[in-house]
Amino acid sequence: MKQLNRTTVKSFILLGLSTIPHLQAIYFLLFFIIYIITLSGNVLLIVVVRLRSCLHTPMYFFLPNLSFVDICFSSTIVPKLLVNTLSQDKSISFLGCACQMFFSLDLGATACVLLAVMAYDGYATICNPLRYVAICNPLRYQIIMNKKLCVCLAAFSWIVSFLNAVIHAAFTFQLPYCKSHHVSHFFCEMPPLFKLSCQDTFFNEVAVYISGGIIALCSFLLTIVSYFRIITTILKIRSTNGRYKAFSTCASHLTVVSLYYGTIMFMYLRPRNSYSPDRDRAIAILYTVVTPMLNPIIYSIRNKDVKGTIKQKFSRIVNE
Repeated sequence: MKQLNRTTVKSFILLGLSTIPHLQAIYFLLFFIIYIITLSGNVLLIVVVRLRSCLHTPMYFFLPNLSFVDICFSSTIVPKLLVNTLSQDKSISFLGCACQMFFSLDLGATACVLLAVMAYDGYATICNPLRYVAICNPLRYQIIMNKKLCVCLAAFSWIVSFLNAVIHAAFTFQLPYCKSHHVSHFFCEMPPLFKLSCQDTFFNEVAVYISGGIIALCSFLLTIVSYFRIITTILKIRSTNGRYKAFSTCASHLTVVSLYYGTIMFMYLRPRNSYSPDRDRAIAILYTVVTPMLNPIIYSIRNKDVKGTIKQKFSRIVNE
């Protein structure tokens, strides 16, 4: 009987954010604008780092990686969300749902690890993002953060996240789904899918707690430790203006990082009986839609090298 129930589910229905027509139009316009900003901002950041030779250093190695992850992460979820917002057909195939879950888990976890790696990496000037080594050990920065280590850290981020996504996607889509095929969410995510299974999902939830604790919680704690060391170093700066700029930059970056880690940990590390469709959809929007848009804005606006390159290229285009 369980095998029959498992094979009868060929597709799911993503219920989305709302069924009210005027709200659907507002949501479509809002998320379309956010998606365009996300794509343009992250592509611009990648191009700027690529074009300017002085940015071809270890300190800027991880920014294009994070931008690429943000582009792919947002593109895994937002286009389907936009289509379903205005379409009568809100279905997604079983394979399509599995692929969406796999890529969202893979890219979301990669972003978690990359942010922690960037917190350790650091940048050479106080106006750059996430900079433990550069601020706390400026003279040793080029020795510690060499290109080989950067490549190894980036590869580690991708490999760990890939394995995590494979395990969870395989476990989730081996479950029998016989209660319903209506997913109370705007994309295929584990907690709402667990609710549809007629089999006990305790093992799956324990696996989520373990991986969430290892990837999200440990990455967040490493980031907090790095920032604590950074702040203690900033306090030693004699210039009041220098301390203000440093604290201002760190506060903006720490806010975005905390928003990303906090929402993910809330979604995956909470008790199993606290699931609320409306609240969880709102929380998921923050780490799947909002954060990928904020990252390039924060990292480019608060980065004088990136801003200088953009102004230089723009001025050259205008003069021509």
